[in-house]
Amino acid sequence: MAECIECVVVGAGVVGLAIARALARSGRDVLVLEAEEAIGTGISSRSSEVIHAGIYDPQGSAKARWCVEGRQLLYEYCARHGVEHRRCGKLIVATDDAQRPRLRQIESAAHANGVTDLRWLEAAEARELEPALRCVAALHSPSSGIVDSHGLMLSLQGEIEQAGGSVVCRAPLIGGRAERGLIRIQAGAADETVSVTASMVINSAGLGAQEVARRLGVAPPLIPPLHYAKGSYFSLRGSAPFERLIYPVPEPGGLGVHLTLDLAGRARFGPDVEWVEQPDFVVDPLRSARFYEAIRRYWPALPDSCLQPAYAGIRPKITGPGEPAADFVMQGPRQHGIPRLINLYGIESPGLTASLAIARAVVGCVQAWDAT
Repeated sequence: MAECIECVVVGAGVVGLAIARALARSGRDVLVLEAEEAIGTGISSRSSEVIHAGIYDPQGSAKARWCVEGRQLLYEYCARHGVEHRRCGKLIVATDDAQRPRLRQIESAAHANGVTDLRWLEAAEARELEPALRCVAALHSPSSGIVDSHGLMLSLQGEIEQAGGSVVCRAPLIGGRAERGLIRIQAGAADETVSVTASMVINSAGLGAQEVARRLGVAPPLIPPLHYAKGSYFSLRGSAPFERLIYPVPEPGGLGVHLTLDLAGRARFGPDVEWVEQPDFVVDPLRSARFYEAIRRYWPALPDSCLQPAYAGIRPKITGPGEPAADFVMQGPRQHGIPRLINLYGIESPGLTASLAIARAVVGCVQAWDAT
């Protein structure tokens, strides 16, 4: 007989763990199923680890709302639970006068999203903060920061388990079906499977979300397409003369090759944007030529031969090259017709920042189900 679990969360990345924590802390029985050998080995371990302020996304979008809300929740969570982080701030830079209007647009979008602490800087003011920087103007975002993403995920997992929930790795979802108000699912490897009957399922499988939805019986026309936008990172040999994150104006598909710092002060650059047919996490050293060109627009003194391949990530885009960027998608029974199933699609940046706000939104949906 299949084990009965109130809530099954598919995917143990930062968003899935945040959702499972919120559900477990609300008194629910929670099981997290993760296909890989450990938590957070997919999108969540291959990001810039930046805490975004909520600057770029369109007013009223889920990305904008959940980023602004999630940023505050995340800073509070990290302070309360001892997760290493730093509110280092960042500069978004225009490197020529032609980019000034775009910088003003970013400033207006940020204000519309409720980000009211941005400060416009002319070149001399920006250099007072970062003497090695070359720009004609910049936006200073003091509420941007960085976080130990793995430490955050371990903390979330600990809270899930303290609340009585479980996280099971090496347990990919094989299939499932809705039956008499429940969702019966099978998970595990081919030689060792387990059957679980759940009152509700939250699909937070990241790059695998579309496939999980198919395996749960969602009709293919209701599943958005999946496009892979690869982003490579290069690390800097030696120290960088910056104390803040440095971002160029955004480019199609991403935020441009930016400089981020880890909590030890080491610098890395990326991600760029490369549309690929299948996930591929190998960093091509030859891509460094484009990185040198992009970085030297705002850091002309970048030394030769100082970049080395670091890692690559994949953004789970639901729109392709040349198409407008899509919002986060939280698809519930009204959209796909399967009771008590939520599918999350296209959860890319700022998903890490927004994770606790996304979790709050999912719990709100579950509470609405209970009230009907």
